[in-house]
Amino acid sequence: MKVSLFITCLSDAVYPRVGEAMVRLLARYGVKLDFPDVQTCCGQPAFNSGYWQEARTAALTILEAFEDSDFVISPSGSCAYMIHHYGDLFKDDPVMLAKAERLKQKTYEFTQFVVEVLGVTDLGAEFPHKVTYHPSCHGSRLLGVKSEPMELLSRVKGLELVPLPFAEDCCGFGGTFAVKMSDISGAMVTEKVDHVKETEAEVLVGLDMGCLMNIAGNMRYRGERVRVMHLAELLYEGVKQA
Repeated sequence: MKVSLFITCLSDAVYPRVGEAMVRLLARYGVKLDFPDVQTCCGQPAFNSGYWQEARTAALTILEAFEDSDFVISPSGSCAYMIHHYGDLFKDDPVMLAKAERLKQKTYEFTQFVVEVLGVTDLGAEFPHKVTYHPSCHGSRLLGVKSEPMELLSRVKGLELVPLPFAEDCCGFGGTFAVKMSDISGAMVTEKVDHVKETEAEVLVGLDMGCLMNIAGNMRYRGERVRVMHLAELLYEGVKQA
C-alpha cells in the first residue's frame, strides 16, 4: 500500500513540523509515508480568484504527483477539499476528469485517515493541558471533518477540552480573502481571538495551518500567550510524553 503525504504550501514552507509529526505518528502504525517531491500548490488561490487556467496547471502537477498512490493524506482540510474542485476544472476533459475523481476518492485529511482508514481513536497520548478546538471552515463544512478530531482529542489522557464559543465562525483568513478584504478579515480574527480568550485555554488546536497562522498572528500582536498547534503536533507531543 502506497500512502503519500500531500504536505501543502504552508506546512511545507512555514510549518514543516506538522508534516514531521504526521510521519512519526503514522509510522507507529506501520504506515511509511511516501513524499512525491514534484508536488506543488493545490491551485486553490488561483481557483478562488478566478484564474482557472493557472489552477489547472497546478492541478495537473498534483494529479501526476499522486497518480500511483493508494492513499493521499493532507494536514489541511482546505487543500484536501480543493481536490474536489478538480472535477470543475476538467469537466470538459473525460480522461482528466476520471483522474481527478480517482484522486478525490483516495485523498483524506489527516484525522479522517487515522480514524476512518486506520480505525484508531486512541494514540496513547498524554497532554495535561486545557485545550480548545477551532474547526476550520473548509474542513468541517465542506469536507465534513467534525467527529474525527473530537474522538482523537477525547482520548488524550489529562487533556481538558473546553468548548470554543461561536466555534463555527470563520477565523477571517480565507486565503485570498484576507488580502482582498483585510479590514473585514482583521475584525473577524480579532473576534475569534476574543472567544479563545474566554475559554482561558492554554492551547488552541486545529486542523489547518492557514487558520491557525492567522489566529496565532493576531494573538502575538495582542501579546496573548495561548499556544497554537495543529492536532498532529499535539498528538505527537502527547505520545512522546506518555
